[in-house]
Amino acid sequence: MTSTPPAENGTVTALRRPPIRQATMVRSSREHTFDVFVSTIGQWWPLQPYSAGKERVRAVHVEPRLEGRVYERWDDGTECDWGRLLAWEPPERFVMTWTMTPEPTEVELTFTALGPSLTRVAVEHRGWEALSDAQLGADCARPGGYLGGAFVRGWEEVLGALARAAEAG
Repeated sequence: MTSTPPAENGTVTALRRPPIRQATMVRSSREHTFDVFVSTIGQWWPLQPYSAGKERVRAVHVEPRLEGRVYERWDDGTECDWGRLLAWEPPERFVMTWTMTPEPTEVELTFTALGPSLTRVAVEHRGWEALSDAQLGADCARPGGYLGGAFVRGWEEVLGALARAAEAG
C-alpha cells in the first residue's frame, strides 16, 4: 500500500497541479503506431492550432535518439523547438521536455501492445508546478490554458489524429 506523504504540518494534501493523463486505443501494432508518431508526425499532427508557426509550418521532425530535438520548420526555414528527448525506448516509450509552455514541462508517451494489432497509447503531461497561476490560466492553443482544460482537450485531439493516421496505413 502506498500513501501520500504528509505535508510539513502533518496533514495530507492533494497535488495542486496534477499531470494531464490521456489515452487512446489504436487498431495497429505497437511498432507501426510508434513509427507513425515519430516518422510522420508532421503529416497527422493538428498544426492548426497546435504549433507555434500555424500556417507557416512546413514540417515537424523528431530526431530519433536520446537528446534528439522535436521541432517544427517554417516556410522561411525558421526552426522552433518543441523539446528534447529525455528518454528514448522505441517502440515502448519516449519522454521529452515540452517547451511550448511558458516554462518547460515534460511529456511522456507510452505505447503498450494489447494484441498483435491493438495498441494503447498514453500521454502524461507533467511539471505544471513550474508555471505560475497566471501562466496556468492563460490561453494557449485553445482558450483557458491548463486551468480551463485546454491541454486535456488538446491531447485528446492529438491522440485522435494519431489513431486515425496509424489505422489508415
